[in-house]
Amino acid sequence: MDLRVQRGDYLCIIGPNGAGKSTLIRAIGGVIAPRQGEILFEGRSIGGRRPDLVFRDGIVTVPQGRNTFAGMTVWENVLMGAYSIRDARLARQRIDQVAELLPIVLEKRHMHAGLLSGGQQKQVELARAMVVEPKLLLLDEPTLGLEPRVATAVLAKVQRLSEAGTTIVLVEQNARLGLAAARDGCVMELGRVKLTGRGPSLLEDPEVGRLYLGEEAAAVPSPLQPREAGFAGTPDVGEGRVGAEREGTTENDGLQPH
Repeated sequence: MDLRVQRGDYLCIIGPNGAGKSTLIRAIGGVIAPRQGEILFEGRSIGGRRPDLVFRDGIVTVPQGRNTFAGMTVWENVLMGAYSIRDARLARQRIDQVAELLPIVLEKRHMHAGLLSGGQQKQVELARAMVVEPKLLLLDEPTLGLEPRVATAVLAKVQRLSEAGTTIVLVEQNARLGLAAARDGCVMELGRVKLTGRGPSLLEDPEVGRLYLGEEAAAVPSPLQPREAGFAGTPDVGEGRVGAEREGTTENDGLQPH
């Protein structure tokens, strides 16, 4: 497949089960290695690179499901994202900036993450990822299992991250919700990029409506052109300081919640 993401883009990828959406995210994040082709990031091949090194390159993944540290407070969870930042003052500055975008960091700072709702936990995961100011944020079905109202609230937070300049690739099982939120859209099928276009435009495409939205769309010509593919993702994104996140505990360098 052939897919290009530019700095500042907000791309939503949709497609049926088995299309390869999550596989693409795992390949970019270094969890699996491509069997052919290459993945380029800032002009350099990262296919097969270890996940921790990909993280240090500036690519941060928020995977499917709940991935908070349930026995730790919200503040401690977010602080885990800053463990690689050796300057305590800079780390606190980053967390304060994230808290402005995701107020749950301070509103629930003393609560154990395991006691939060699914939507709240996902916001904590986003906050933890954003502390390192990722160059590329990969979100793998962040609304999976959430009721529509909560899912909408989570994607509203993602929208704020995009507006703040973060480059985002979103895989979303709720095609209507994801395409409406993202600037650009991509339809995958059987490991190939089938359609690309602006997110709202894809929502109006008859084929997308028929196949992925369960609609009998009007028979009007599609303004979107199919794209043939080999197997190469090509993110081309900006700068930022990053570190590698890992599970476990960390010294707090004197950083305490308000």
